[in-house]
Amino acid sequence: MGAYRTVMVGTDGSESSFAAVEGAARLAAACGAELVVACAYVPMRGPELSLAKDQLGADAYQVVGSAPAEDTLRIARDRARAQGAVKVRSVAVEDEPVAALVRTARECSADLLVVGNRGLRSLAGRILGSVPADVARKAGLDVLIVHTT
Repeated sequence: MGAYRTVMVGTDGSESSFAAVEGAARLAAACGAELVVACAYVPMRGPELSLAKDQLGADAYQVVGSAPAEDTLRIARDRARAQGAVKVRSVAVEDEPVAALVRTARECSADLLVVGNRGLRSLAGRILGSVPADVARKAGLDVLIVHTT
């Protein structure tokens, strides 16, 4: 196996996921690889959206469509570049996290998928499944689980 050409990392905007972004960025920089940063989102709908609009007023745009994901991706790109990643691309994907990461990794021909370990050892993660464990089982490519918690 040669050096990685496309490294993909998932982020949800948490500090833990940003630590995974930084680790992926350092690895991409060392390999001279492109870094693809992905953020999955499921937009609010129906009563949940109406309540948010009532409470947020003029700031309601922040929970409509991909706006929260786009903000997360902007921060992630900045943090990745600060770690030395040169070629950084980002993508907001409307879907649940595991499905979004696996599909996007295939679409961008990633040869490494990086995720943080948050949820891997929690009781909820053991019962309901965790993003890192599910991604590792379903990705069909190299997966690096970065210790972030």
